[in-house]
Parts: sequence; C-alpha cells; structure tokens
Amino acid sequence: MNAHPKPPFPDQRQPMPGRTGAMDPRPDHGEESYVGSGRLAGKRALITGGDSGIGRAVAIAFAREGADLLISYLNEDEDARETAEWVEKAGRKAVLVPGDIQDPQHCRALVDKAVAELGGLDILVNNAAHQASFAKIGDISDEEWQLTFAVNIHAMFYLTKAAVPHLKQGGSIINTASINADKPSPALLAYATTKGAIQNFTAGLAQLLAGEGIRANAVAPGPIWTPLIPSTMPSEAVTSFGKQVPMQRPGQPAELATAYVMLADPLSSYVSGATIAVTGGQPII
Repeated sequence: MNAHPKPPFPDQRQPMPGRTGAMDPRPDHGEESYVGSGRLAGKRALITGGDSGIGRAVAIAFAREGADLLISYLNEDEDARETAEWVEKAGRKAVLVPGDIQDPQHCRALVDKAVAELGGLDILVNNAAHQASFAKIGDISDEEWQLTFAVNIHAMFYLTKAAVPHLKQGGSIINTASINADKPSPALLAYATTKGAIQNFTAGLAQLLAGEGIRANAVAPGPIWTPLIPSTMPSEAVTSFGKQVPMQRPGQPAELATAYVMLADPLSSYVSGATIAVTGGQPII
C-alpha cells in the first residue's frame, strides 16, 4: 500500500481529454501485476472510456479473466491502441471504436458493433465521463452543464437501453459513479450532480431488470490518478491530488479493477443495486 505514489506531484496541466503518456508519475493499470483466473471466460464486454484510466485497467483485467472487448473512446487513438495491445497480449479480441457518446445514434451503433464483432454481449461497463472545474456557479455555461449531462448520464441511458435486449440471463451492467455522488466537490458541481444521478439510475435499473436476470451495479471511485485529473483540474489541485483521503494518496486505476471483475463475475449473481466504494478509506454515506 505504501509503494504507490503520493503527492506532491509535478505541475502537469494538459489539454482535455488528457493523455496517459504525459502523466508523471505514469498511472498503473495493472499491466505488470494483474493475474487472471478465468472468471470471465467466454464473456463479451463493451467498455466506454476504455482507452485510459479506469477503463484501461478494467479492459486489462477483463481480458486476463477471459473476456473479449469492444473499447469505446472519444479520440485518444494512441492510448486506445495501447490498451488494445494489452488485451491482445492476453489472447483476447479488442475492437476499437472512436466517437462521441453524446450522440444517441453512436451509442446504439456501439452496441450493434459489439454484438456483431464479438458474437453477442454479456457485460456493459458505462465508464466514460466528462468533468471540468469551476470556482463559481456563474462560470458554468449552459453548454458546459448540458455537455456534462450528455456524456455522463444521457449516454448511459442510451447505451443501457440498446444493450438490454442483447443481455441474456446473467448479464451485468456496471456504471462508474463517484465519491462525489455522496460527498460532492463544490468545484465539480455539474460532474458531481451527474454522479448522483448515476447512482440513482443504477439503483432503479437493478430493480427494473431483476426479473430478466440482469444485474446492475455501480463502482464509486475516490480520487484516482487518470488523465482526467491534469486535463481538468487547477495546478494546485493536481499537485496535491489524493491527499484529502485517509490513505493520503490517489488510487491507481489498477486498484479498482477487481471491483469491476467481481461485479461482472457470474458468481456474484445476488449482487445487484449495489455501489462499491473504492475511496482510499474515505467513507461514503
């Protein structure tokens, strides 16, 4: 636990949406550490935001557990190709699809592509997100507010609605929420509001789909060291990132992967409507 990097970190602002290679220290996605045991053998998964950060860690873990993947991302081609290489090294199929999930038709096309290329769909991981920091509510434009909701919650609905007809008994939907759903950062007002909506969406969805044998759960990360941080936060927040939680450091993407694997695992058949907190010791209530 003490081997992971702690703040202060170098000043390293990036333009949105950020790139993995420019981060210092480089995030750990489990490239050299995650060992699979066949828990997802033969499964087919669609992961949004799978190019980097949490999405890449989940992709690596799922592949090493035996799943084939469709990886959705915006435009970070270099990061996405690197993720695909790790998936293919694990002997699994990686289908890369760039595009903007704000577009409902693109969301539907992602599901259709996954079904066509992977031969079906068993797991949907709604992970992609947009965030930006603002000191005052007056600084948040109408367009920024609408963008945050379009990417973080509207796309989740479009993707889930499209995926459900393809998810058979035992299917799993996993949504990335946030500690901000319960402990909202005032500087992330729009983002935190969408994360509260995601947690509520997940709880209702689990009840709605229980009769079909499809599970819906959420993972609520605390501060995690991903390209989203240097590309969306002020310099002083980046250099001290993660210091506020009891472990006094950010989590690495690799440290979340097992939560997603557990929720996708068919053996977790009675787990639905849950939110798994991965927060470095910070309770969520």
